Amino acid sequence: MKKSLWVIFPMIFILFLVACSGEKSQESGSNSKMADSKSNQSADSSALTSKNNSEDAPVSKETTAPNGMVIYQAELQLRVKNFESTISRLEHRATALGGYVVQSNIAKEGKEQINGTITIRIPQKYFQTFMKDAEGTAAEVIDRHVTGQDVSEEYVDLESRLKSKRAVEARLMDFMKSAAKTEDLLKISSDLSAVQEEIERIEGRMKYLQNQTQYSTITVSLYENKVVVPNLDKKLNTWERTKKQFVSSTNTLLAVLSGLVVFFIGNLPLFLILAILGAIIFFFYKLIEKGRGKN
Repeated sequence: MKKSLWVIFPMIFILFLVACSGEKSQESGSNSKMADSKSNQSADSSALTSKNNSEDAPVSKETTAPNGMVIYQAELQLRVKNFESTISRLEHRATALGGYVVQSNIAKEGKEQINGTITIRIPQKYFQTFMKDAEGTAAEVIDRHVTGQDVSEEYVDLESRLKSKRAVEARLMDFMKSAAKTEDLLKISSDLSAVQEEIERIEGRMKYLQNQTQYSTITVSLYENKVVVPNLDKKLNTWERTKKQFVSSTNTLLAVLSGLVVFFIGNLPLFLILAILGAIIFFFYKLIEKGRGKN
């Protein structure tokens, strides 16, 4: 009896241990499955969230102005030795660099002074090159003034506004296609026209900024002072100068005599009247004198 008990108790203890270990393994398996399912759910949830966010978030493209947009303008005042050759040289140099002349004017003040102004548009990459060439043609640089205006921020803002207006235009076009009432169609058409006008203004401003940044404006004022020396006529000798003076004196005398003849003949009627009046006055004067003598 005792031997059988010693055999039964160990077997029961072993069976108990086996049962406990089985329950633990099942619990751990279920826990691991739950953890895996939770991790999969969280992964799916995060993926879904990121997908939704990516779908909801607008696609943003970085908008930057090309190469930093700066408008360069310059004013030069130069004193030159030869005005005409200098202005011609500047025009040819501008054409060679891919630029063009906007305006040119010349003013002359007598024979001693000539000045003028020429305005030229030059590709921005040749701005400094043309400035050096222009200064090299001068005898003296009177004044040099250069300004630069950065319009990069304005250009980026215009691009953003243009994209926004394009999106509004597209939506209005869709609304117009689905509009059923005439009133709605007219209202949408009016709004669309206003948006398109705004788009044209924005595009015009952008083109203007592009042109102003691609080409720099240079205004050159040129001054030339001439010293006028009278020409000496070396061909005239003494005899020729004497003949010239004699002819001049004769012409002067003839002119005076001619003037006197014209004066007397032209005023002859007046002289006759004055002579008659003088004779009458003289006659009465003599009569009066005789009367006084008798008295």
